[in-house]
Amino acid sequence: MAQLSILELGRVREGFTRADALHEARRLAQHAEALGYTRFWVAEHHNMAAVTTAATSLVISHIAAGTKTIRVGAGGIMLPNHSPYVIAEQFGTLEALYPGRIDLGLGRAPGTDQMTLRALRRDPSASEHFQEDVLELQAWLGPVQPGQRIEAVPGSNSNVPLWILGSSLYGAQMAAAYGFPFGFASHFAPQMLDQALAIYRGSYRPSKTQPKPHALVGVNIIAAETDEEATYLATSQQMSFANLVRGTRKLTQPPIDDIDTYWTPQERAQASSMLNFSIIGNAGTVRRGIEALLERTQADELMVVSDMYDPEKRRRSFEIIAGVMREISAGAPAQLPA
Repeated sequence: MAQLSILELGRVREGFTRADALHEARRLAQHAEALGYTRFWVAEHHNMAAVTTAATSLVISHIAAGTKTIRVGAGGIMLPNHSPYVIAEQFGTLEALYPGRIDLGLGRAPGTDQMTLRALRRDPSASEHFQEDVLELQAWLGPVQPGQRIEAVPGSNSNVPLWILGSSLYGAQMAAAYGFPFGFASHFAPQMLDQALAIYRGSYRPSKTQPKPHALVGVNIIAAETDEEATYLATSQQMSFANLVRGTRKLTQPPIDDIDTYWTPQERAQASSMLNFSIIGNAGTVRRGIEALLERTQADELMVVSDMYDPEKRRRSFEIIAGVMREISAGAPAQLPA
């Protein structure tokens, strides 16, 4: 049965601080660990007012220090923003501190706008070398070779698992060619999901560390006691995507009764295209949505985004999702909709 994991951005809520967001992320990871989630990943984004995971390796350490068994990692590090050698040092350090629990997902996009990219002192053409950089990083994390004069310390021989992440066909092709697990960002860019999965599985070349393909699919799920409550709670995420379409930087806002009073028809169309893979509702609705998604994708793992304003409601959402997956795994019959 598919594994279940979480993607976290450490979102800052209106009326709260950035420190609150980081501490709440750690608390959520502890809750996820108790519920049996497989991984808890954080993503690198820069110059976004509501996102606190830009210093990704530091946030991973903060979360890993507060948990014991759940895998913690990057979903992902935007490798063109960094030297592969420095990332090997950072994630080698994390692996030394939290052995056997660290994942390193890698993306080719900058995770920010062009002005911020210049502030990062990176050349926009760096993404053209993504394939070479990934293989270089893999070598730094592997065993030291005879005559090798430069070593990543910590890092060498840590063999931190690498994942290729993407929202286009490029990542699928590369992950297949080199035998990496692959994650598709269908939680915000679902358009090429089916084609990417077909390419990944159809052209997969087994590697020593990954004999079989492993496809992870991102999905937005907002779960609550009733469909009506879930629809209400989901408006916070919908407003965030409307703000993204507008180019407006705002903190995560409290939910509202009618989302159509917030966005225009054009904004709704654009935001909804990004949120196309969203499952919103009570346990029964969520189960039907997950079963349909698994049937469509045959995903080995679902990585859930459940963005909402109230931390308690958010934790409850992940509880409901975990319960639904246990029912599906056990083959329990679905309840008829009310």
